[in-house]
Amino acid sequence: MPNPLPSAGDPQRSTAQLALIAGGILIFLVGAALQIFTSNHTWPPLLRDAALLLLAVAAIRQRSLTLWIFFAMLLGLEIGLDRPQFAEHLRIFSDIFLRLIKVIVAPLILATLITGIAGHGNLRDIGRVGIKSLIYFEVVTTIAILIGVAAINLSHAGEGLALPPPPAVTQPLASATPPIPSVQTPASLRWDDFLLHVFPENIVKSAADNQILQVAVFAVLFGIALTLVPAPTRAPILNFAESLAQVMFKFTNIVMYYAPIGVGAAMAYTVGHVGMGVLLPLGKLILTAYVALAAFLLFVLLPIVLFARLPLMRFLRAIAEPATIAFATSASEAALPRAMECMEAFGVPRQIVAFVIPAGYSFNMDGGSVYLAVASIFIAQAAGIHMTWTEQLLMVLTLMLTSKGIAGVPRAVLVVLLATASTLHLPTEPIFVIMGVDAIIDMARTAVNVIGNCLASAVVARWEGELAETGVPLPARQ
Repeated sequence: MPNPLPSAGDPQRSTAQLALIAGGILIFLVGAALQIFTSNHTWPPLLRDAALLLLAVAAIRQRSLTLWIFFAMLLGLEIGLDRPQFAEHLRIFSDIFLRLIKVIVAPLILATLITGIAGHGNLRDIGRVGIKSLIYFEVVTTIAILIGVAAINLSHAGEGLALPPPPAVTQPLASATPPIPSVQTPASLRWDDFLLHVFPENIVKSAADNQILQVAVFAVLFGIALTLVPAPTRAPILNFAESLAQVMFKFTNIVMYYAPIGVGAAMAYTVGHVGMGVLLPLGKLILTAYVALAAFLLFVLLPIVLFARLPLMRFLRAIAEPATIAFATSASEAALPRAMECMEAFGVPRQIVAFVIPAGYSFNMDGGSVYLAVASIFIAQAAGIHMTWTEQLLMVLTLMLTSKGIAGVPRAVLVVLLATASTLHLPTEPIFVIMGVDAIIDMARTAVNVIGNCLASAVVARWEGELAETGVPLPARQ
């Protein structure tokens, strides 16, 4: 995947690129503000067109998929404002993108969960470190999801986003493609019905029906069973699962090159129906996500640091560089080598670092968990769906399973959101609108993911009684 930010190897070029991007965004915002607050309808479109031209030049020079998605979102917004009738015909391109993403979800979650569980060998060989790590991961990510649920329930960010109605389906296609059912009231399940619905009776049928929670449960049980068979028997199936996961990662890469078209078309269609009112809920979503992530850092991770009796200032110095890399690149993998070096220098034994941090990249997405909860309820609010606390707790259970194992997937949040929306019968239209601002939130949630994994390694080392009281100087960056 292209790097989402310019390379730091050429400071002058990086500065010029950032100036070009910032200038384009500023000019577009000025044009949008003039359109809203003045009666002048000549200059605002010209300003926005000039801004789009600047952003297109920046995207061409930088070859960044993230920037192309952001450009496509603004272009779709412009088309929706200036050509609303034309924008109505663009929905098909967002529907194509939706289908391509849906076909990824089941095999990707199946393969990544199996390899994540069975890839470490026999469960008994993982030992105390593995068990303690998994307990810690589940507790912290569950708290992260609950914080996200609380934040979006307080802000009600999605309530101002009016969704356009689904297009009418013509009669000749009715038998092959039934119309989308109304989503204004979710299918209410009792707890015993939901519990029964979690367990699959036919994995092929579950995948075909996009019952992702059933696929995830099957994958977890299959992965555990795979660890219990002898290594020669396990190896062929595990190799197949690993190969399938790698192929699906590449498949996702290919589909994501279509993302700018899908996002731009969805934005154009939405704005063509509801106008500029779509921007305020998105701004509230960004603010809600950042406040929730900050609350998680202050009220969850900081108390964990103090409870584990970790030296706070030395820990902050250890995570500063990995977190900065993660924030700047929006890629946890870019910060992985440095995070492992810094935590080993902090005093965490190498064998704990080597297990906990890579495992955390699959099972401990703290920032991603916060945002997934925020975005899922945002979708329901945008559709006018009131979710009871019981239904929101069921959503937490769904996110706990569907978010595991896909940290290395580009735009992983989109995959998990679609899986969760399918399981809870939520609409998919708001997901594409969210994706337009996803890059802004992705920086913060990726940094929180890296900080959470670094802290997990230190906590497990303290739990094992193996954390060195005094670390060594941090290794110089190569």
